[in-house]
Amino acid sequence: MSESIDCWIYRSPRKDEMYLYLATEGDFDSVPDDLLSAFGPPHLVMQLTLSSQRPLAREDVFTVMRNLREQGFHLQMPPKLEPTLYHGNEDGT
Repeated sequence: MSESIDCWIYRSPRKDEMYLYLATEGDFDSVPDDLLSAFGPPHLVMQLTLSSQRPLAREDVFTVMRNLREQGFHLQMPPKLEPTLYHGNEDGT
């Protein structure tokens, strides 16, 4: 039997690729004020049903589900980009 949980995903207008998952639509009471202030006015992106059978692209679905159950929200940070240096050689070194 697969356990599932509904969530609502909001994007930050201040930071590209930063998302806030909520266990209840529009319920920001569980999100710390400092975090919400830094996040900016949330923009609803989608509603999603999470389950162990449906992996997420950038987050561990089990971690997201646990955070939603335990604290009512999950913050997805932008990916860390590693710049590649190009020195002008054909092999990229």
